Amino acid sequence: MSVDVENKNQFLGTESIKKLLLKFSIPAIIGMLVNALYNVVDKIFLGQVSSLAIGGVHLTYPLSLIIMAFAMLIGMGGNSLSSIRLGQKRKKEAEKILGNSFILLIAISLTLAFIVYFFLKDILFLLGGTKVLMPYATDYMKIISLGIPFQMMGFGLNYFIRGEGSPTVAMGTMVIGAVTNIILDYFFVIVFNWGVKGAALATIIGQLLSFSWVMLFFFTKKSSLRITKENIKLKFETVREIISLGLAPFGMQLAASLVITIFNLQLVKFGDDNAISAMGIVQSISTIAFMPVFGINQGSQPILGFNYGAENYDRVKKTLKYAIIVATIYITICYSVIMLAPEFLIKLFVTNSSDMNTIMPTTVEGLRISSLVLPILGFQILSSNYFQSTGKPLIGIILSLSRQLIVLLPVLLILPKFFGLFGVWLAYPVSDFLSFLLTAFFIHSDIKNLNRDIEINKKDIG
Repeated sequence: MSVDVENKNQFLGTESIKKLLLKFSIPAIIGMLVNALYNVVDKIFLGQVSSLAIGGVHLTYPLSLIIMAFAMLIGMGGNSLSSIRLGQKRKKEAEKILGNSFILLIAISLTLAFIVYFFLKDILFLLGGTKVLMPYATDYMKIISLGIPFQMMGFGLNYFIRGEGSPTVAMGTMVIGAVTNIILDYFFVIVFNWGVKGAALATIIGQLLSFSWVMLFFFTKKSSLRITKENIKLKFETVREIISLGLAPFGMQLAASLVITIFNLQLVKFGDDNAISAMGIVQSISTIAFMPVFGINQGSQPILGFNYGAENYDRVKKTLKYAIIVATIYITICYSVIMLAPEFLIKLFVTNSSDMNTIMPTTVEGLRISSLVLPILGFQILSSNYFQSTGKPLIGIILSLSRQLIVLLPVLLILPKFFGLFGVWLAYPVSDFLSFLLTAFFIHSDIKNLNRDIEINKKDIG
């Protein structure tokens, strides 16, 4: 007999906000950090071989973001909707959302795997592939494409595990896969000398184990939400709502993919293949820096969604406030490390002296310039998530795309014409600052409405 989901989730509306954020965010942070290691660890081990191998793997990064975008479209959208339904004490509808998300993830992942495997070279060429880097990218992504269904199913359904009140299990999904990847990377890349093919093989084996862990959770009595034959029948209205709430993270990921592609094209135009390798390192360091913020993001999502659905607006406001404060403190510490000791971080990826002399100056410049306004990004990311978690996807989409596409893309296309490679790196901080201003405008307006609802609730109680 399954756990009574109403009793299981009621603590989201009663327990201390600070305790809830710790309970949900810490496992999510660990999970996100561990998940980030899939791509980052590949680059760390490949850096022992050649900096060009890092560049080749980075060339595939936009494609990886597209794959993750579809997993987030269904996973985050479905979980946001499910969390709201649980807050409204509508368990059966929450299970239908889970079942529909399950089928959507299967269908989309198989389609993407087919497209990537059979059209890989054409795709990589469009993503900015060069003659030197293309062999590394092809060898890596050909194998990765075989694991797309495991990757998307494991990652997408993991949002539901966290949303139904099992953050530690959700963390386990990430830990199992990433630890496997790290161990196998060492043997496949260093011991067996299989290069990028070994790194890719280690990755998909880790994803397979993560997928298996998730399936065991949902098809045993551990889960309070069940996947049944009745719930996997697609319903248009349910699919529409899932996609609607998942569009913000989906759009952000697609935009990030497009922007990184343009970045690569600009790096080749105003730099060279080594500039792409430098970007691969900068991107990896940034990924590690941002994962805890995204972990706080994920940890706050079920708290925001449940309390908004239950009309506990004061708790919604406090959750957003505390999440932003913690994220800002953390990201400011990262900013200090990046500015004071960039060489230390870069040496984690490149140990070969000849490679280090070639790409170190470019990478230091890129890392410092792109991180100039890092401390304000905790606010921007958490605020975008707030709108998605409270059922306002349109504003969430606008804010997500403002930083990743609407502002960044024009800046990226314009600045290098005047400042060359320096202008490519400068595009990030300029875009981040302008997006911060836009986010501040929207969140200020919405908090006014939230304060009004809080006052109405107090009068009703009185």
